[in-house]
Amino acid sequence: MKTLNILILEDDLKTLSIIMDRLFKLEEELFNTSKPLDFSVTVFSTYIQVKDYVNSLEKNNFDLIILDKDCKLGGSFHVLDLNKFNVNNVIAISTNVEYNEEVEKLGVKHVVRKDYMEIDKFGDEFIKKIKELI
Repeated sequence: MKTLNILILEDDLKTLSIIMDRLFKLEEELFNTSKPLDFSVTVFSTYIQVKDYVNSLEKNNFDLIILDKDCKLGGSFHVLDLNKFNVNNVIAISTNVEYNEEVEKLGVKHVVRKDYMEIDKFGDEFIKKIKELI
């Protein structure tokens, strides 16, 4: 069985719960297929963790990166060194259109805009995008 390594840069627990729930359901769905796949998920909730840990990795260990913008410390997850990672495997998920456009200018091609008023719809669109990428 192949394992897909996913890095989630998100600090909002509601959003994380939606993402994790959808990933769980997709993993269950993929389990009994001809190409079973499971997920290994790493979550960081502050930009400092991105600066100090993720950006210092010598090797990209992640197949997919889920990238929000703001974190509770008042910083930005956009400190992620996108030159070290394949921007084709990054999904931007900010609620703010301008923040998503900011990373699109850096080469990120996949955006699923988060909407707290329709968080379940976001979850559905998010998992649809994941399916496209795997």
